[in-house]
Amino acid sequence: MNTHTPLQPLIVLSLTALLMACTRDNAPPTTPTAPTPAQAVAKAAPLPAYQRELSGSLANVPNEAEVELALLAVDARGKPQALLGNIQLRGTGNPLAFRLPFNPDTFNKHTRIELHGRANQAGRLILRLPAQPITHGDTQALGELRLVPAP
Repeated sequence: MNTHTPLQPLIVLSLTALLMACTRDNAPPTTPTAPTPAQAVAKAAPLPAYQRELSGSLANVPNEAEVELALLAVDARGKPQALLGNIQLRGTGNPLAFRLPFNPDTFNKHTRIELHGRANQAGRLILRLPAQPITHGDTQALGELRLVPAP
């Protein structure tokens, strides 16, 4: 008993033609280029009116290292009390530009604010950013910050 329908060869032919059409590409191949960190920071969207930011670059971050920066309210003993903002970045082997937005209203509710950072590679803490005191809740360019070996 033959179970083929008269439409089956037409369906196979149509699918084959569709696949062949999809594989044709008359445009030359393009290689996507990743923006450099400086370009990425320059092209970032403007901040909402209620936010401020810390910006700068991190020196000596190894390629593919995972970096986290956190703006923290800390107590007199240096213990974190509140997270005011954080970002995660991936090292490129070059100075790593960053922009860390925060809400200045929450900033003003605390007496001591610090920027902290750490870099991990293969799940292991390799570098840390010594605590950077942030004295006011305005947008600030911090320049180049150096990470140091983690203990």
